[in-house]
Amino acid sequence: MFSFIGRSIVQKIITLFFVSVVSFLIIHLAPGEPSQVDPMNPKFTPEMVERFQKEFHLDKPLYVQYLYFYRDLFTGKIVSWKDSQSVLTKIWERFLNSLPLFIVGTILTWTLSFPVGIRSAIFRGGIYDRSATFVSYLLISIPGFFFAYILIILVVTTLHVPVIGMETFGLAASSWGTTLMDRVWHLLIPSVLGATGGIAVLSRYVRSQMLEVEGQDYVRTARAKGLPPEQVHYKHALRNALLPFVTMFGLILPGLIGGSVIIESIFSWPGMGRMAYEAILARDYPVILTVNFVAAVLVLVGTFISDLLYLVVDPRIRL
Repeated sequence: MFSFIGRSIVQKIITLFFVSVVSFLIIHLAPGEPSQVDPMNPKFTPEMVERFQKEFHLDKPLYVQYLYFYRDLFTGKIVSWKDSQSVLTKIWERFLNSLPLFIVGTILTWTLSFPVGIRSAIFRGGIYDRSATFVSYLLISIPGFFFAYILIILVVTTLHVPVIGMETFGLAASSWGTTLMDRVWHLLIPSVLGATGGIAVLSRYVRSQMLEVEGQDYVRTARAKGLPPEQVHYKHALRNALLPFVTMFGLILPGLIGGSVIIESIFSWPGMGRMAYEAILARDYPVILTVNFVAAVLVLVGTFISDLLYLVVDPRIRL
């Protein structure tokens, strides 16, 4: 078991190194130079360009720039080209904003997808299965931004609660109960919107996997022995159907960045996805590279968690 964990850690460290190299090269292969003179800005003189290049080591060879960048990143000295603030500080602040949105959306997705998918598989072809299938494909087909605007209109006009941003302007001096409910309302609607697509997709996977396992010989043998249907479905079939979802569960961490760009932009939520999008528009290379590195770390941490979960659910790996 320890050798398995050790090999997994070494493989992920090597993978992270190659990801950092490739992402650094891709950024510098993009059209344009970060230090080129802007003809639309008369204050951006050649002298400023030269000082900019020396300050951020852009006058050095590419491999030297790579070493300087990750040295400054790991020592906390890397700053944004847009506002000269510490990149790690900006990412940490946005990470704390995205975290509750991610946690609530993930809990809703995983707690609702399995009951819907399992019940659809058990009552295959019935009214519940057909209704769940229709609703799932409907939610998958509707564009996220369109569904978001419909949800905003319905909530604002029906419940008369604000949903844009993290809090209502001017409520900072109110009582803690009012402030708490205001935060909950601002958090709930984006979280529900982010969970709808995940529930629609994941419930289909659960249904498909359950149907595949239900047709295995050991499940038919359990039925032939006269075991109760609940024990057959939930102890024999579901336990073996969970194996593919261990891998999927480990890959939800990158959703902190990539899966929240549209939602954070629509609801004006100051999270990591929105920050990455704004950095791309502003050609803020330190922020882009750091966010990309953090995303790679999240992916590898997620896959490592999947490896550990496999040790729990599949004894053959421990052996």
